[in-house]
Amino acid sequence: MRIIWHGHSCFEVKDAVTVVMDPHDGKSIGIKAPMVRADIVLVTHDHFDHNCVRIVKGDPSVVREPGERSLKGIKITGLATYHDQENGAKRGRNIIYRFDMDGIRFCHCGDLGHDLTEEQARAVGPIDVLFIPVGGVFTIDGGEALQLVKKLRPKVVIPMHFRWGGLSISIQTIDPFLKDIPEDAVLRVGNEVDFTREDLPTSTEVWVFSP
Repeated sequence: MRIIWHGHSCFEVKDAVTVVMDPHDGKSIGIKAPMVRADIVLVTHDHFDHNCVRIVKGDPSVVREPGERSLKGIKITGLATYHDQENGAKRGRNIIYRFDMDGIRFCHCGDLGHDLTEEQARAVGPIDVLFIPVGGVFTIDGGEALQLVKKLRPKVVIPMHFRWGGLSISIQTIDPFLKDIPEDAVLRVGNEVDFTREDLPTSTEVWVFSP
């Protein structure tokens, strides 16, 4: 199993099937465009820095709506949420996707803009790997993300949607999210990592990807 970070909120999970989440075109946000081929693309919301399906090669199946479905042997659940704390009045809707691959349960939060209710947290269910925005301004910030991590209790947390490098979106860096996390719970990786289910930690660990 391999996870590859393509900047911002775009990740590729690659096994027998390849899933790409929230592709962007790069140039619109000041970073390198992803070079990806996928079987499935998950789009959490229809904003330009998350919905650039055209850059993904391979004629993938594209999911843009909440609900349950099975594609190419992958069970996918989309949970309707919001991009803000006003039920979508400011920035619209957002979808949290959960999908299972090779016995590992992934959850990508997209541009989640609010805390989850207990009912929503139960609907997400137990997860192994959580992709969560931490940059604030347009999403939950570092402190809010940390509270959600405590609620969902994943094995691995992967921060996303934070300011780094040449990113042209005015959001916070990853530092406010990391400041209250013990250093021995933080694993700094490159822009990709290979692992198996047996490699997953027994207590929550934060994997910080870099370009």
